[in-house]
Amino acid sequence: MSSHSSRRQALRKGGVRGTQFAQLTAFVAVAEHRSFTKAAEYLGLSTPSLSQAIRGLEETFGVRLLNRTTRSVALTEAGEQLLQHLNPVLEGVDNAIDAVNAYRDTPGGTLRLTVHPLAAVTVLAPLVARFSSEYPSIELEVSVDSACRDIVAEHFDAGVHLSSNIAQDMIAVPIGGNFRIVTVASPEYLSRSAGLVSPSDLGLHNCVRYRWDKAVANTWRYMKDGARVDVAVEGTLAVNDHELALRSALDGVGVVQLPEASVARLIAEGRLVPLLAEWSANWGSFFLFYPSRRHVPMKMRSLVDFLRREAKATRGK
Repeated sequence: MSSHSSRRQALRKGGVRGTQFAQLTAFVAVAEHRSFTKAAEYLGLSTPSLSQAIRGLEETFGVRLLNRTTRSVALTEAGEQLLQHLNPVLEGVDNAIDAVNAYRDTPGGTLRLTVHPLAAVTVLAPLVARFSSEYPSIELEVSVDSACRDIVAEHFDAGVHLSSNIAQDMIAVPIGGNFRIVTVASPEYLSRSAGLVSPSDLGLHNCVRYRWDKAVANTWRYMKDGARVDVAVEGTLAVNDHELALRSALDGVGVVQLPEASVARLIAEGRLVPLLAEWSANWGSFFLFYPSRRHVPMKMRSLVDFLRREAKATRGK
C-alpha cells in the first residue's frame, strides 16, 4: 500500500480527523499571520503547542509546508498549494457559521477596543449611545491611547487609529471621514494678546501644546493654496488630554489646536474664536482595524457594519 493511501486511510479515522482539523487550523493561522507567535496568540495556544501541531501536519503529509527562520515564516510551494485548496473549505465553514448566527436575535458579548484620543472625541463618542441602543447585548470596553497598539498581542478585538500607523496585515475600514484641526483661543485671551494674522505670528503667543499625535505637540501644521507650513510653537503648558487642552483654551491660558468637531458648538456660542481659518487643513481619516481572519465574530461584524453605515450617512450630508 502506498504511503499516500496509508495517510488517506488514517485521515478517515474519526479521532485523527479531529486532530488534523486542529492542525489545519493552526497551519492557516500561521500562514495568514506569517508568525508563529502571532498565530499562537490569535488561537490562544502556546507557541510550542502550535509548532508541534505544524510538525504533526507536516509529518502526516510527508512534506514541508513552512520555511521558518528566527525572523520570518514563509510558505513552501506545497504550503501554498495546501492553503489555496483550503480557502474554499474554510469559506464554506464561515458561511455555515454565519447561517447559524443568523438565527440569533441579537449579537452579544464584549468588544475590547483601543481608540486614538481624537477618534474617541470626534468619532466614537457621538455614536456610543446609538450603537448601545441598537445592540444592547454588546458591551464596549474602550481604552483611549494615542499609541497604535498591537491588538493581537494585547487581546483587543479592534482599534481605531490613523491609517499611517496601522499594520499592513490588518483589515482597515475608513470611518468618520477626514477630520479638521482648527486653531482657537478665548475672547479673553485675545483681548490681552498680540494680533494673529499668519502662522508666523504664533511665536508671539502662549501656545497650549496638545499632544494628540507624537509629531504635533511642538510643531503645528498649516495648509494654504496647496502649500504646507510647519510652525514650531512654544508655551507654558503641554498636555496629552483633550479635555484639559479644551479647558485651558476656555480659561484663557493660550492658543490651542483642537479637532473642529469638538469645538464647533463653543465657537458658535462665542466662547472660543477660530484663528487662521484660511490656513487650517484637513488631516487624514480614522480607520477601524482588526485582524485579518476569515471568520469575523458576529459582535465585531455588527460594529463594522454600524460604523460603515454611519460613515456613509455622514458623507451624504
